Amino acid sequence: MIAYGKQWITPQDIKAVDRILRSGWVTQGPAILAFEKKLAKYCGAKYVVAVNNGTSALHLAYLASGIEPGDEVITTPNSFVATSNMLLAIGAKPVFADIRLDTYNIDETKIEKLITQKTRAIVPIDFAGQPSAMAEIKKIASKHKLLIIDDGAHALGAKYNGKKVGGLADLTTFSFHPVKPITTGEGGAVATNNKKYYDKLLLLRSQGVQKDKAGKNVMTVLGYNYRMTDFQAALGSSQLQRLNFFLKKRHQVAAWYKRELKDLKDIILPQEIKGNYSGWHIYVVRVTNPRRRNKLMKYLKQQGIGVNFHFPPIYKQPYYRQHGFSKTSLKNAELYEATALTLPLHPQLTKKEVNYIVGRIKRFYNKYEI
Repeated sequence: MIAYGKQWITPQDIKAVDRILRSGWVTQGPAILAFEKKLAKYCGAKYVVAVNNGTSALHLAYLASGIEPGDEVITTPNSFVATSNMLLAIGAKPVFADIRLDTYNIDETKIEKLITQKTRAIVPIDFAGQPSAMAEIKKIASKHKLLIIDDGAHALGAKYNGKKVGGLADLTTFSFHPVKPITTGEGGAVATNNKKYYDKLLLLRSQGVQKDKAGKNVMTVLGYNYRMTDFQAALGSSQLQRLNFFLKKRHQVAAWYKRELKDLKDIILPQEIKGNYSGWHIYVVRVTNPRRRNKLMKYLKQQGIGVNFHFPPIYKQPYYRQHGFSKTSLKNAELYEATALTLPLHPQLTKKEVNYIVGRIKRFYNKYEI
């Protein structure tokens, strides 16, 4: 089976982890701070706090920003459920704006009409590695005195108007799950340029405990154990050295798909819009006829191609339907849901494998589409 995404672990990565395991530090050691500093420098952010996964990163970003129970946060339905789940976890209400049909990101033109006196923040997600329209979102946020918390789980290394994701919003979260731009196994991080947020993130990451003037551990806020291990951080530092190489490989795969599929009228290809440098975390195509999507998916899986689907609108998840979102319906998000299909894309994908995938797609439309 050709995987839709996977990690690329090298002997260099293994040596980096091995050094830490032999050093005597397993957790709460110097490798974590080293990784945070390297990641901050890479992203163009002043501060980074590494955590145990991307969901924890979202949770801490929301808490550190001061979002409180009863606050409303405008976000996108086209994301993994964690983006909104962590808002629910702190008692805030996600308010879903429809998506664009070129990037599948939040439609910035739909945000302002959703703002109320309860609105506290805007949470875009850089879907598939394509940065959101941050200039327009910043104008709205500034006008209404709102925070921007960017879910950059797909977009480490992506650029918006020449600036990397991580230094564009008030806070930006990342994920280092194995299919993400780099991996630490599980893992995540929050980037910010705000010292107040940074200090709060550090405190919340470790049970809300800090040293007092006498050097005694004291708990001053309700925190969590969201710490990353040193060997995870060592893997992250090693992977980060090859991130630009990984991105170059991802762009090559995207270019192969574009060249081979551009004349197939039944397939709508993803776009890298002007001003964006996409991370190409995933490669999502759409079919022109929704009735063909599931048939194409089934056929490609039968041919050993690990196609996937990202994502059903969050508000259509059973839990959300049962908890206040039963009447939510957004036109573009649901058109996307009915027509989208994720093709394999990762740095180790070969031209031969892409040719095989493309060939099977064309064969489906030539012979097997019924």
